[in-house]
This record gives sequence, structure tokens and C-alpha cells, in this order.
Amino acid sequence: MDASRHPGTALDPAIAARARAVRLLSCDVDGVLTDGRIYVDDEGRETKAFHALDGVGFRRLRAAGVDVAWITGSASASVAHRARALGIVHLLRGTEDKLPAWERLRAGLGIAAEACAHIGDDLPDVPLLAACGLAASVPDAPDEVKRHAHYVTRRAGGRGAARELAELILAARAAR
Repeated sequence: MDASRHPGTALDPAIAARARAVRLLSCDVDGVLTDGRIYVDDEGRETKAFHALDGVGFRRLRAAGVDVAWITGSASASVAHRARALGIVHLLRGTEDKLPAWERLRAGLGIAAEACAHIGDDLPDVPLLAACGLAASVPDAPDEVKRHAHYVTRRAGGRGAARELAELILAARAAR
């Protein structure tokens, strides 16, 4: 995909054009909104750590008219709790095959694939990255995943990567 993955101080024109069109941002959870580690207590309950920066980014996107969805293979209750706390209404948990779920979601919202962005970190995200208008990955994703990304965040998963992408989208929309 695009050779320039970081816009630097000025927004890369090709990435900006893709970002400007975004009406739906979908995010993987484990490895993007979290650092990928899964904590399991003595009772077998999973917990995850989310970064507050991402939550503010999601609120800003929604205020700008961009829908936000989380699409994850995880069925963890902690994901549902965090999504609810942030007002994420499009939560697709336990979704191993993400592309058909994403297709149904975007079609139901009346949004073209070119007007969608997705940020992922692993192989289950690749079909979705290949289908959307703005594909992003975190820097510690496998090379096979990063090859499908138009943009690779500077921030790691669980460290504000989704916020970085949100700010890129908002900056591109403001520069119209």
C-alpha cells in the first residue's frame, strides 16, 4: 500500500484524502485498544487494561459524526464494560471472521467501504484492512499485517494508537 506511513508534521496527501472520507472507524481490541496481554485471575476471569487517550479520541470522532465500532474475537466481559462506559454502540464480540461482520455493520449504516477505516494488529484483521478505505496497524503488528496498512501508528497498541488514528482523521477532516 502507500509507502509513506507517517504524515509527520504535515498530513501526507494520500493518507489525508483517505482519512477525510472516513465515516466509520472500526477497531480490533486485543493488541490495539489493549497492549495484547490478557490478565486472568484465580477465578478464570479475564481483565484488560485500556488507555484513556483512546476513549477521548472515540468521543471526539462521534462528536464529529464518525461512527465507531469495536470488532474482536474476544468475548471478554471487560470489553463489553469498557465499550458501554465509552458509549460504543457497535460492539461485535466473539467475532473470529471479522470481514462479514464488518460488511453487515457498514451496509446497515449505509457507509461505503471506502468511507471506513480499520485499525488492527494481527492476521484476522488482514481481510478487513484490505477492504476498507483507510487501513491502519500498530507498530508491533507482524510485517504481514503492516504490509496491508496505509498507516502504521507511532503509538503502540494499548498506548493510544486508536487516539492517534482518531486525531489523524479529525485533522484531515478539518483541513478540507
